[in-house]
Amino acid sequence: MELEEKIELAAKWIFESNRLVVFTGAGLSTDSGLPDYRGPDGVWTRRDAGLPPPKSPPWDQVSPNQGHYEIVELLKLGKLDYLISQNIDGLHAKAGLPLDKLAELHGNLYFMKCLDCGKKLTFEEAGWDKKVLGQGYRTGKIRKNQPNCSDCGGRLISSIVNFGDPLPYDELEESARRSMNSDVFFVIGSSLVVTPAANMPGYAWRNGAKLIILNQGETPYDDEADLRFFDQIGEVLPKIVEKVKEMMSTN
Repeated sequence: MELEEKIELAAKWIFESNRLVVFTGAGLSTDSGLPDYRGPDGVWTRRDAGLPPPKSPPWDQVSPNQGHYEIVELLKLGKLDYLISQNIDGLHAKAGLPLDKLAELHGNLYFMKCLDCGKKLTFEEAGWDKKVLGQGYRTGKIRKNQPNCSDCGGRLISSIVNFGDPLPYDELEESARRSMNSDVFFVIGSSLVVTPAANMPGYAWRNGAKLIILNQGETPYDDEADLRFFDQIGEVLPKIVEKVKEMMSTN
């Protein structure tokens, strides 16, 4: 199938869908200047080759790219039911995606979370000074006089999930539920090897959803995918969204 035909078909499926779930990985943020992990110049690729990490701008100075805004556009069109992301860069929220439509399974660089009630708040809102108190990771030492949750008094930690940390149970459960109920599941920029996040496409596909994968590298779900793009995200995603708009304007 030619690329234009695949774009047309992806747009048709999204246009006809009622429960579209999008799943994003680090590949979506490379156009913002952030490195991915398993791409040709990715963090783990370079590490395995004995090379230093790829260069990256300061994360707090990075802006969303067109791909992030195209996903927000799908929400504005009334097509996006839910977004599941493995990214911690906060760019989906910066692009305007509301937090109630977003599960960040590996956390968010800018947010803390209460271990007791689950409340999310920025480091500034928590009154957490990283220079004095450190990064606030779950495994970090509890410091004297560190802020607690303003709602319930529970312990605040960074929402970032490091290796060995449990994923946020509430967001993981909601992601699994939305995936199982989806009719189209669209993977963008993920190699789908980090579980349990990477189990979501399987939940969707086994429950009858059409599975679309847009990622340059191979994934374990390539044989299951109903539509597979190995192209650049910036070359494909805007065209798909534009086609969806055209279909909506003529119906």
